[in-house]
Amino acid sequence: MLMAVDIGNTQTVLGLSDGEEALGQWRIATEAHRTADELAVVFSALLEMRGLKPRQVDAMIVSSVVPALTRSYTDLASGVFEAPFYSVTAEMETGLTNRYDDPGSVGADRIVNAVATGRHYGFPAVIVDIGTATTVEAVDSESNYLGGAILTGLNVSLEALVARTAKLPSVDLEQKPRKVIATNTPDSLRSGFIYGYAGALDALIRRSREEMGAEDARVVATGGPAGAVVPYCEEIQYFDPDLTLKGLRILYEMNR
Repeated sequence: MLMAVDIGNTQTVLGLSDGEEALGQWRIATEAHRTADELAVVFSALLEMRGLKPRQVDAMIVSSVVPALTRSYTDLASGVFEAPFYSVTAEMETGLTNRYDDPGSVGADRIVNAVATGRHYGFPAVIVDIGTATTVEAVDSESNYLGGAILTGLNVSLEALVARTAKLPSVDLEQKPRKVIATNTPDSLRSGFIYGYAGALDALIRRSREEMGAEDARVVATGGPAGAVVPYCEEIQYFDPDLTLKGLRILYEMNR
């Protein structure tokens, strides 16, 4: 069995699979100073819920944007799972040609998402990952990873606005905005953030397609908060909440 781990800035997603069969998926808070021993307690409890033991895990692959945690997961794999450990890096075989100015500085999750998109949706493509930070990536028809844009995440933007204003309340962005021209403050915030964010993503997607010279590029979205925004985007064609875990499984098979 493979344990795939996507360590984001706010949350970490875990996916257990046996070949193509998904056996379990969990989401835990990302805590940068967690030790391998603390992680072992969490993982053991989650596996026990499925009637499994840590030693049944054959390998672990990790995509991390929190370097401090990578070492803890390395120790977890060797000390608890006693299994091979794979960390997504610029040196890993991906099937992509990385055209970033400094290939090693690209976030691992960005590459993982591109790999999964190529396998499941095909290139050329634009990939949108909505999280603590939101990324919009471009990959051309020759599997060249071209780079992309980074903007503030949806929830981070709301938190920053509420923190810097005296009278604006925090609102649940999962609640659908009733209309653009809202008649109360909570709905006005939902309207501005959901419709405004969707409009920003649509603009970046259109400009990315134009720069690539690929108006037919497929557009795939993923990420925890994406479900709140994707229905209001005109350019996004596919929403795949498991895109990163799929990419990790593909990379494991390519590099094992």
